[in-house]
Amino acid sequence: MPEPFLLKELERIGPKQKGIVSQSVKDVVQSLVDDGMCHCEKVGTSNFFWAFPSEAAVKRKNKMMQLEKELAQMQAKQKELGDLIANAQLGRKHTEERGNLVEEMTETEALWSGQQEELKQFKECDPVLMHRKKEEAGVAKDAANRWTDNVFIIQSWVRDKFNMDMDEFNKFFGIPAEFDSV
Repeated sequence: MPEPFLLKELERIGPKQKGIVSQSVKDVVQSLVDDGMCHCEKVGTSNFFWAFPSEAAVKRKNKMMQLEKELAQMQAKQKELGDLIANAQLGRKHTEERGNLVEEMTETEALWSGQQEELKQFKECDPVLMHRKKEEAGVAKDAANRWTDNVFIIQSWVRDKFNMDMDEFNKFFGIPAEFDSV
């Protein structure tokens, strides 16, 4: 049966028996708890730490059984895929006609990829893209005009409220004389 230890006892025993710096005992014990290599239980106001000697061996044995099971599954899958490849190769004898077809397919794929590259160069002239850009430009123009109208509304409010000249207002707020709707 494992003997439980308090943190104070571990801080006293750790430097003497295991050569751990006494200030780092708490961190080492916490990392052991986090890794599942020892257990911590709070009883009352004290934390007790313990580990079963055979627990690590049981964990290793379970992990080994799990890995062996995965290995067997992977080997079965590898054998199955090897059989599929062998069956596929049986029906594919290398003939002159097959070689010509493979060569033609390679040329066609190269031509297709070249055409895709050429298409990317002409993308900026795409009618759908141009239409979308025109729509976005219209939205931006409407937004600019809306803000211009807002500035004119503020100008008229300031003119009426504070009896200020428009040229004076434009000068104070840095608005150019040619400021107008788009």
